Amino acid sequence: MSDTAEQGEEQSAEQKRARLWAAARGAERTLWRPGFHFTVRERLERLTDAAAQVYDLDEPVDMYGDRIVETLEKRVADLLGKEAAAFFPTGTMAQQIALRCWAGRTGNPVVALHPLAHPEVHERDALSVVSGLRTVHPTREPRLPTAEEVRDFEEPFGTLMLELPLRDAGFVLPSWEELSEVVDAARERDTVVHFDGARLWECTPHFGRPLEEIAGLADSVYVSFYKSLGGLGGAVLAGPQTLVDEAKAWRHRYGGQVFQQFPTVLSALTGLDRVLPRLPAYVAHARVVAAALHEGFMAAGLPLSRVHPREPHTHEFRVWLPYDHEELNEAAVRQAEETKTALFRRWFPDRMPGLSVTEVTVAEPGLEWTAEDVRTAVADFVARIPGRAA
Repeated sequence: MSDTAEQGEEQSAEQKRARLWAAARGAERTLWRPGFHFTVRERLERLTDAAAQVYDLDEPVDMYGDRIVETLEKRVADLLGKEAAAFFPTGTMAQQIALRCWAGRTGNPVVALHPLAHPEVHERDALSVVSGLRTVHPTREPRLPTAEEVRDFEEPFGTLMLELPLRDAGFVLPSWEELSEVVDAARERDTVVHFDGARLWECTPHFGRPLEEIAGLADSVYVSFYKSLGGLGGAVLAGPQTLVDEAKAWRHRYGGQVFQQFPTVLSALTGLDRVLPRLPAYVAHARVVAAALHEGFMAAGLPLSRVHPREPHTHEFRVWLPYDHEELNEAAVRQAEETKTALFRRWFPDRMPGLSVTEVTVAEPGLEWTAEDVRTAVADFVARIPGRAA
């Protein structure tokens, strides 16, 4: 292919992304929070407006992890019922360091986790390439491992990592009893338990337990601030004081000892104050939205569609449709452009040809949608899929 042709394809892809962004930004009704489509100016203005309500802005700025960073660390440690916590610029860094620290303490560099877990799918083999760890998979089923699978796994492992919820399986969670049994099975093997809790914040309704009790099952927990709480970024690793002290030393070695992080930390504190209390309402309404989506697809004559889980475990879930992702993205853009209603953000190709998947997040704007609103939007969306229009 010529350079000119390649540039044309790149421009075409960029134009498609720009159109998707503009269409969603211009929509007057969405299910998700609007932060994905802010401009830089709007993001800064919103952060400035909220910051004074969560922190004394006349305090000196942070320097290499003190002051406001320590405030956030203590608050999260208290929320999770842990002895201490360390702030990291990314969750990828936080978990690599947590797992390598546990490997040093257990003397076993093997980490048991799901093959759909974030480090296996989204981190370019960082656990092995950067941290020298090896991973094994107690199960390949699209769910977290059972107690029996952990107890009977054929080789030793030093740490069991559980992603709560397991995003790439559809944001799925075990029951509280199942999770407790899995942790007990790990303890029987003298194995450390670490929770990838990037989205732990919204797990409380499903488990029917407070954050402190959920986190209390694990030796260490990582949480994110931008996935559910709307922060600019950042993560915290919480656990025993000795582990956190060691993690901070490794944070420096990994390049995570950032000079100043107050904008990101301010956004995290804002999320804890403003968004965290609302997450149970988002989870409850996600169940209404998911049921209405399923009903809408059935009414539109799409029996091969799938909403999973049918009753979401958190405020996020996945939807599959038997169409090419480009066709579905075109339908989504046209719906947003022409009706100012954006039902879906972006569709992606699944592993099977002709099948596409998207993730649905129900946040503050989604609370205004009734089940009938969702069904009406589904009918309009389906009619816009190429080849479906009457």
